[in-house]
Amino acid sequence: MNLPNLLTLSRIPILFAVVALLHLPLNGAATAAFVLFVIGALSDWADGHFARRQGLVSTVGKLMDALTDKVFMVGLFITLLVMGILPGLWSLLLVLMMLSREFLITGLRLVAAGSGVILAAEKSGKYKTVAQMVCAILLLLAIALRADFPTLVPPVVSELLHTAGLGFFGLAALLTLSSGTAYMVKYWSVFIGEEDPRSDA
Repeated sequence: MNLPNLLTLSRIPILFAVVALLHLPLNGAATAAFVLFVIGALSDWADGHFARRQGLVSTVGKLMDALTDKVFMVGLFITLLVMGILPGLWSLLLVLMMLSREFLITGLRLVAAGSGVILAAEKSGKYKTVAQMVCAILLLLAIALRADFPTLVPPVVSELLHTAGLGFFGLAALLTLSSGTAYMVKYWSVFIGEEDPRSDA
């Protein structure tokens, strides 16, 4: 267990802490949740940075990083959905679509890993992750300003942040669908066992 893997795994307890803080009726809890989420998001960059810098890139580390990213983001979206921050049936359908995409892509990667191959992350998937994180940061910041700084920040600011967050949520959903479809089309033969992923140059 090295530093990059510890940073990767840290996102799981950070997620639980963020969820707990969002439900605590204490002044400053929402702000603490926002700060913790930002730390978790930064750890997604830091684990890869230190793994490359220290020569600790590994198959296990790549799989752990992909899995914890999915748990971190989808877990937070489910929490925001339950809290009503992501409103309506459309939000539920988009979260379910995101969850389905992550299960499918994770399954595909595990099938390939069974053959000793780690499928490279596509750029569209990285853009999807960035959109998800920007969405979450905007929504959590709006919650923090509303809950902890109601007299210092005009309500219109938190409303604008919330609206922008919902916009990025829609963008993240589109990128989730497009990247997942492209990934499954590209590696479908691997998924159904008709092709050895190592033959793909």
